[in-house]
Amino acid sequence: MEDAFGHRISYLRVSVTDRCNERCRYCMPEEEQAWFPKEEVLSYEEMLRVLRVGASLGIQKVRVTGGEPLTRPGVADFCAQIAVLPGIRQLGISTNGTLLSREEQGMTQAARLYQAGVRSMNISLDSLDRASYHRTTSRDLLPKVLEGIDAALEAGFQNLRLNCVLMKNQTEREFMPLLRFAAEKRALLRFIELMPVSTREVLDERNFLSTEAARLMIEQHTGPLIPLPDFRTNGPAAYWQVPATGQKIGFIGAITNLHFCESCDKLRLTSDGKLRPCLGSFLEFDLRTPLRAGCSDAELAQLIRDVVARKPKEHDFRQNYQPNRRMIAIGG
Repeated sequence: MEDAFGHRISYLRVSVTDRCNERCRYCMPEEEQAWFPKEEVLSYEEMLRVLRVGASLGIQKVRVTGGEPLTRPGVADFCAQIAVLPGIRQLGISTNGTLLSREEQGMTQAARLYQAGVRSMNISLDSLDRASYHRTTSRDLLPKVLEGIDAALEAGFQNLRLNCVLMKNQTEREFMPLLRFAAEKRALLRFIELMPVSTREVLDERNFLSTEAARLMIEQHTGPLIPLPDFRTNGPAAYWQVPATGQKIGFIGAITNLHFCESCDKLRLTSDGKLRPCLGSFLEFDLRTPLRAGCSDAELAQLIRDVVARKPKEHDFRQNYQPNRRMIAIGG
């Protein structure tokens, strides 16, 4: 599939739940979050049907997200079903890591995911300081995250990525501890600019820290970083290398990188059945109603093509974007 601007669509992010066991201030800051009613959330069978039809149209990469996906029972079994769909070549998951070390059926959740065929894992890690982590997430769960990272490594995950959201007056003191930790765990560390998905206020001068400023701060400790223009992962990160150690660092700058959207290849399916062609756009299209009304695979395929045809050239985050959903209700 290709949109009107030459984006070749091969990647679908599937949110299995809007629920989360943390309350990150840039994602879902209020405790009084109104969760989707259970009947409005797609069943795994409905999600698998969208994936199967999507794969027939060229979807090859899938990432399971939330909320926190591991709060929904049966995620590992769902992933195992995705992994065997014809055409699906890559399967990953994004998680806050707090539940990865939890044991079920004699195995950690991380081990069950690996057994199911998941091979890449993104783990959110904004701080290695317990008090700072607690302030950011409103939960004292950093020890569980660290246990989860170890559980993922023990399970066999080699494509482990640690994602840190850049926040002024916090992340500055986290750079070197996070770099050392990522090197110790053989993980790829990425720094992500705040985006006005949940609240517009996150872009306030008091909060926003650009990837360029972050890189310059890191270089005060490492020396000039070496750009790696040919090193890519599934997302829009630009990678650099620490010259003394060879460690790679990613920077995801949705606000300041004017070329951010040029290589976009993804769609997002929300847990309540909306297909979104762009994270930074109000556009979303209902698949749940036709799915439950008994649409044919051919009709579902045409609906997906129609969404791709509406994919915008770039996001609206720089155009006074006003959120219509919190990030937790879209999926990471």
